[in-house]
Amino acid sequence: MIELFQFPWSPFCIIQHRILSFSGAPFKVVPVPNTERSVIWKLTRQRYYGVPILRDGKSVLFEVNEDSQVLAKYLDSKLRLGLFPWKLEGVQSILWRHIENRVEGPCFKLNDIYWREMVPEREHVAFVRHKERKFGRGCLDAWKAGQKALLSELEQELIPFEEMLVGHDYLLEDRPRFVDFDLFGMLENFLYSGNYRLPRAHGRIAKWYDRIKSVQFKDLPREEELHS
Repeated sequence: MIELFQFPWSPFCIIQHRILSFSGAPFKVVPVPNTERSVIWKLTRQRYYGVPILRDGKSVLFEVNEDSQVLAKYLDSKLRLGLFPWKLEGVQSILWRHIENRVEGPCFKLNDIYWREMVPEREHVAFVRHKERKFGRGCLDAWKAGQKALLSELEQELIPFEEMLVGHDYLLEDRPRFVDFDLFGMLENFLYSGNYRLPRAHGRIAKWYDRIKSVQFKDLPREEELHS
């Protein structure tokens, strides 16, 4: 059985969790504390400390750089989900880089504003230290003070995706591809605290979000049926 090592509000963990749920394959979630990664360090033989990672039998998989999609491509190949068709390779490569930079930024900052609601008290010091070492002293307070601007930034960054949904149910076609799950991970992270809703201006994204949150691979038509 595939094991997913994760903490629940990480956008990149959400992506893999949703792909696995979409596939219908059995899998196990292994919780990892946000501030304690020794189990990841051990499993990866001291080569990686981030999340998520996958363990499938004797194989342990993790990303090799910030732009790789090792985990998603492994699941796609193993479970034959059709998330990375060759015809969309270049387009998806451009889109996921945009999603994981321009969209992820405001999403995780807006969610992290409510960090006290998510992070166990015993981990508070380690969490704040980690954030401030990466983003600068007082970053969490700065994001809270700039909450309105961050919400506006997110609304602007989502405009192209709203436009992409004209004429079909998912971002690129009438079936989900990897970038749908990628964008879902960012938005689910944004919504995780329960303090936000999707921007009202983006009605197509709201409907797409409901579809991608619940769609199951077994309910999709076979690829050849779409072109018959």
